[in-house]
Amino acid sequence: MIRNLPAKWDMETDVVSIGSGIGGLSAAVTAHDEGLGAIVLERADQVGGVTALSLGEVWVPGNHLAAALGMEDSPESGFRYLKRLSMGYASDYLILNTVVHAREALRYFEDRIGLDMEVIRGLPDYYYGVDDDSVAEGRMLEVRPFPAQSLGDWQSRTRVSPIVPFGMTHEDMYKPGGTANIAKWDFELMGERLVNDIRCLGPGLVGYFVKAVIDRDIPMHTGVNVEELIGDGERIVGVRATREGQDLFVRARRGVVIAVSSYERNQEYNKTLGQQLNPISYVINTIDGANLRLAGPVGARVARVPDITLVGYFIPGEETEAGEPMPRSAMASIGLPHTIVVNRSGRRFGNEAFYRQFNYTIDQIDGATQTHPNFPCWAILDSQAREKYPFGSIMPGQDWPEGLGVRADSIAGLAAAIGIDAAALEATVTAFNANAEKGVDPDFGRGTHRWSISMCGDPNHHPNGNLGPLSRPPFYAVELKRMGGSGIPAAGLLADHHCRALGWDNEPIAGLYVAGNSMARMETGAVMQSGISNARGMTHGFLIGHHAAGKPSPLLQQEIERLGL
Repeated sequence: MIRNLPAKWDMETDVVSIGSGIGGLSAAVTAHDEGLGAIVLERADQVGGVTALSLGEVWVPGNHLAAALGMEDSPESGFRYLKRLSMGYASDYLILNTVVHAREALRYFEDRIGLDMEVIRGLPDYYYGVDDDSVAEGRMLEVRPFPAQSLGDWQSRTRVSPIVPFGMTHEDMYKPGGTANIAKWDFELMGERLVNDIRCLGPGLVGYFVKAVIDRDIPMHTGVNVEELIGDGERIVGVRATREGQDLFVRARRGVVIAVSSYERNQEYNKTLGQQLNPISYVINTIDGANLRLAGPVGARVARVPDITLVGYFIPGEETEAGEPMPRSAMASIGLPHTIVVNRSGRRFGNEAFYRQFNYTIDQIDGATQTHPNFPCWAILDSQAREKYPFGSIMPGQDWPEGLGVRADSIAGLAAAIGIDAAALEATVTAFNANAEKGVDPDFGRGTHRWSISMCGDPNHHPNGNLGPLSRPPFYAVELKRMGGSGIPAAGLLADHHCRALGWDNEPIAGLYVAGNSMARMETGAVMQSGISNARGMTHGFLIGHHAAGKPSPLLQQEIERLGL
């Protein structure tokens, strides 16, 4: 253990949370409510982290909100669901630890901070219909709209998302038919919420936790970059940070919580810790692997699970607040009727409507030629798609921006414009069209996952909400780019069931905790499920606060004994 104590401390408390997403904030709130002092240090100028950029979904199997609606479920079923789908890459004990504590954390924050959540009706697990322990609805939760005016001076200092429509709930979006039917949304309601700063989705979720921190007078410091952990030779006892070029030493009598998300904005880490080559990303630029740089010098162990590369694109003229091109995820577009994705051979290579299958193929390597056969790739759509559906921020009927891909009056002309074989693309489209008319995709099973209809399909289109022929010119092609996983990484810091960082000897590093996407995903392994990242952060914070206060949860051991594991 390092020993690098400063001559004096500038601040002292019990728990120091590094990062202001749901993981760091929930840890600070729990520590406070269990009798400790806490401080939150945030590198950016706004609080909220990646949580504020998300759709705000929280996945909790066996929760009481679903039970109150008569929906049958249990943590054991959630455990079996994740265990099977993790493909052996996860830890059974950490899967169980998360599912048994997630519903406890939910109740805790309902009681303590007034967290107001509800079931997202009609939204199934990813693998509903594929796995016997999946459910049609009930596990996916979201917050009810949050009044951001209640944040006072922190209202403008709490992050909102430039990507998600945070003036709408999932019900507001899904009831008219999802993003495919955005023209039917209640824009008067959205406008009213935006004018009054009533936040839904991720900005709403994190708003509840920021408000809880404010109500407890827990100090939050922005613009503070934690650069080093401080040890006394036996345990981690604080941090060295910089603020406006000056060192700031903060003592943590009970523990330091690393909750700074992942490394998505660090291309070297993306390549060497995951498998992603130069992905574009919409997460904030502070998500650059600080968790690994901080914990590495004290011997923290890193673990990795299988990962996927998403795909996205840029719309000319769209920029972030920092003046950078704004990435758009292709997920919601490429699964819609009248749209396919092809590789340089002019062939489809996956189920465009189910990203968990499709995106594993992006980085597939052909060992015979040492190439990525499915990258580069292009979204191909016809005028029916343009007339009916949005493509990112381009609404139906809106002029197609100059510089966004290419267009042509024929499939052969489109192939020539993007430099792929015309005969192959024509054959692909002809075969796809014949099956799409019947509502089937014998090649890749597109439209067979119910989740796909909800998230990237048109429930009003028949016979299959993810399938429609490409038959009406002009045709469009947009080259897709590799895209990061919205802060969800392949690699992270390994931790135990109390969220204590582990060393390479598999022993806890005293005084060092880790939460959210800073932690290795040993609860999920090879699978991901919407809502798990936010649930992990909230649950980790709950566990950390209790452990730091000397009140470690006994639930995992009780469940192990009960289930005979």
